[in-house]
Amino acid sequence: MKTFSIEERERIETVIRSCKVCFVGMADEEGRPYVLPMNFGYEDGVIYLHSAQEGRSIRTMEKNPRICVTFCSDPELIRQHPDVACSYRMKAGSVICEGEVEFEDDFAEKEKALHIIMRQYVDKKFTYSVPAVNNVKIWKLRMDSVGAKEFGIMRPGSISYKDRMEF
Repeated sequence: MKTFSIEERERIETVIRSCKVCFVGMADEEGRPYVLPMNFGYEDGVIYLHSAQEGRSIRTMEKNPRICVTFCSDPELIRQHPDVACSYRMKAGSVICEGEVEFEDDFAEKEKALHIIMRQYVDKKFTYSVPAVNNVKIWKLRMDSVGAKEFGIMRPGSISYKDRMEF
């Protein structure tokens, strides 16, 4: 069982859309890492996130807007032989995106982002009150670079080992 790079955008998007949470990594001024599990939305190469208007993550990103977002599809424990510990591993797909976060202030764009986020979880269109939209912080990440892999699988004929993709 090997690890294979994913290069096809459709397969990368399939991994992203299959996830219920993503993990957002950032570094503060002293270089201390900070990682948050978050819900998200994805559309046209942009990851949408939301949070409160203030907090540690907002202060950190205002000083250093470079972030990393990681997705991992539902892992499944697999094995080649039940009595060989080293033959066990996880089967899953992962995507790691990097870029500079932007904060959206436009009311209509914030509302659109909330629709995209909710669409990740439910097939229903919501209405949002003016205070709800005004009081949410919307983050947008246009992915500068993307690395995607499938691991724990047998994919005969696949010999691509490109580690990074640019969108």
